[in-house]
Amino acid sequence: MPITAQSLGIMLCGTVLGARRGALAVLLFLALVALGLPLLSGGRGGLGVFVGPSVGYLVGFPLAAFTAGWVVERTTLPLGLAASAGAVIGGIGVLYLFGIPGMALVLGKTLPEAALLGMAFLPGDLIKAVLVGLITRGLAQMRPGSVLSRA
Repeated sequence: MPITAQSLGIMLCGTVLGARRGALAVLLFLALVALGLPLLSGGRGGLGVFVGPSVGYLVGFPLAAFTAGWVVERTTLPLGLAASAGAVIGGIGVLYLFGIPGMALVLGKTLPEAALLGMAFLPGDLIKAVLVGLITRGLAQMRPGSVLSRA
């Protein structure tokens, strides 16, 4: 399982585009991957990626983006804080909810073993969640109409 910035993009889809548009953008991304475009880390693409250890994460991408966007849309917190919270809840919580069981299934591990493997990504994902808040807030300051989650 490679360490990538892909989950950062998934989080941003939700916090910038909003729940529905973010999830649809991620579904389009996954469709392009399934068609064979080399959009994943290491230039991977095609149907084979959907049977590898990261299948659970890939399946969870749309719901993670939706959840991150939903949090931003529904909370009255300042945008940067709302985006970071959405990224933690959707981009970490929801993503791990799908990713860890998928990894356990493909690798033949127990859920606790897979959870321990998945937790290796947690520090980086927390950094990404902070970056999502900063990027979303910065984008809103530079181009207020571009952050559709708060439009």
